[in-house]
Amino acid sequence: MTAARSALSLKIVSECSVTKARCCKMTLPHHTVDTPVFMPVGTQGTLKGITPEQLEELDCQIMLGNTYHLGHRPGPKLINEIGGLHNFMQWKRCLLTDSGGFQMVSLVKLSEMTEEGVKFVSPHDNSVMMLTPEKSIEIQNDIGADIIMQLDDVVSSTTTGSRVVEAMHRSVRWLDRCIKAHKRPDKQNLFGIVQGGLDAELRTECAKEMVKRDVPGFAIGGLSGGEEKYHLWRMVTLSTDILPKHKPRYLMGVGFAVDLVVCVALGCDMFDCVYPTRTARFGRALVRSGQLQLKNQRYVADMRPIDADCKCLTCRNYTRAFLHSIVTHESVSCSLVSLHNIAFQMKLMSDIRQSIREDRFPQFIRDFFLEMYPTKKYPEWAVDALDSVGVHLNDEFIQ
Repeated sequence: MTAARSALSLKIVSECSVTKARCCKMTLPHHTVDTPVFMPVGTQGTLKGITPEQLEELDCQIMLGNTYHLGHRPGPKLINEIGGLHNFMQWKRCLLTDSGGFQMVSLVKLSEMTEEGVKFVSPHDNSVMMLTPEKSIEIQNDIGADIIMQLDDVVSSTTTGSRVVEAMHRSVRWLDRCIKAHKRPDKQNLFGIVQGGLDAELRTECAKEMVKRDVPGFAIGGLSGGEEKYHLWRMVTLSTDILPKHKPRYLMGVGFAVDLVVCVALGCDMFDCVYPTRTARFGRALVRSGQLQLKNQRYVADMRPIDADCKCLTCRNYTRAFLHSIVTHESVSCSLVSLHNIAFQMKLMSDIRQSIREDRFPQFIRDFFLEMYPTKKYPEWAVDALDSVGVHLNDEFIQ
């Protein structure tokens, strides 16, 4: 089964001469997105404590909304009547909506799976939602995001055995149903999702089956859920080796800086994660050497910004001492630290893109890891992953 039309074009601008990294221009209905790109997660159509205007000032090009939660509140009917989520939230750039499938894991105790779909009991009001592939696409068509995701059968990344096999094959069948149900292929781009757990044979089979469906892009799903990073990187590189070069590759649920750098090298173009804003709520600010726990007493009289090189509103105007005095006590602290953390992610991805365009990405990787791990005690999984694409962190001689 094929998707006859597409509202997405991908132009490869630069490719790393060593790794599988590349820079692309991904043209979507509302904006042209530079990849590799990190997409902040706005579950209900908003990032907690950050306005769309602030996101645009940070040069955020695309963000996420959650189909399951938007389907509950405010509901697809209202969003559709006002002209889609872009109009509803006053966001001029691109949107991606997930399918609702992740809630099969996060709300597993409140859901029931069948071939028809997944039945959820709302944690908010105990109402029941039957989410089928057709219903997921219907809701996403009403929401109007530039990229919409197939409903897939999601199981925990640590699950093994027959349930993983079942989920993989069902995800392929459900993609066919999603393609058939999709009413706006000329305005919205449906992505398939590769499943298969940590089983290389299942992942390979699923990726090959997905590629037969001529959808505008593909995601690598079912990872970043508690599995060892050793397994994650192997499933990622296996997938990018199979997925077509002329279409975007989206690694779902990945947002740690180290993971982003490594997985760009393994050939991924798109990433999303709640991590930058979620960790901000606990007073943690992201920096190239790791993170600052602003609650620590060491910052009580520290008059420096979080990062002297950061141009965000928080770093321009507020000190670590001020933030220390309000984190976890005042709601504005969440906004200020979240703003910085999103700025950090945007700058990291911008620097990655520039290094690829200038064909110095391997050196960027080495410099990044040395700043993150000055004692050179690099994570073994990252060393192995980068070795597989020609970047050797432990080499003393660097050309």
